[in-house]
Amino acid sequence: MTIPHSDERITVSAAELRAARDDVQRFLLEYRFGMQEIETKLSILRDEFQLLHDYNPIEHVSSRVKSPDSLMDKVSRKGIDADFDSIRAHITDIAGVRVTCSFTSDAYRLFDLLTQQADVTLREVKDYIAQPKPNGYKSLHAIVEVPVFLSTGAVQVPVEVQFRTIAMDFWASLEHKIYYKYDRQVPAGLLDSLRDAAETAAELDGRMEQLHREVHGVRPGRPPMRT
Repeated sequence: MTIPHSDERITVSAAELRAARDDVQRFLLEYRFGMQEIETKLSILRDEFQLLHDYNPIEHVSSRVKSPDSLMDKVSRKGIDADFDSIRAHITDIAGVRVTCSFTSDAYRLFDLLTQQADVTLREVKDYIAQPKPNGYKSLHAIVEVPVFLSTGAVQVPVEVQFRTIAMDFWASLEHKIYYKYDRQVPAGLLDSLRDAAETAAELDGRMEQLHREVHGVRPGRPPMRT
């Protein structure tokens, strides 16, 4: 099955269109199951921490699977072949899970606990907390693979997991809205203000982390190896 690029003109019958729709839905279903596997693992970690330590390192978890339109837009931008095998090989963020924590140390701790599980394979990590993007963006990104057991057998499904603090998440949400409003042509002065806000958010994270350690005697988590 090959998915046509959005700018190609094609003629298909109703039956062919239904078959193509079903193929895409089956393809995306694997990623939804992979996403749910990660959500379950995080839910178990959260409940265990709450029960054993009377502490919850996870403030919020959100997730999504790219829509067919969003996926095809990325296929077009990356210039890859629009067949399922090529998409599997070159696009690793079809399924995404975002984990919002109170503290930076919790982000690293949860990263370690998730990626050290026997059935989780770490494919890639980008530590934008230790090395923020030029615009001030901070988050810890990991591409992991988890097995999904279907009636046809097991498949390894990549899922992008992002770990960030509340302050990082608030900043990223505002930055996204600003870029959307200005159609990515954001005035220079506003970009400077965004960078200043990112620094303020980082300072707040540091102060809240220090207060947390003073109250609870908790040491900061170990930063992961960056690749």
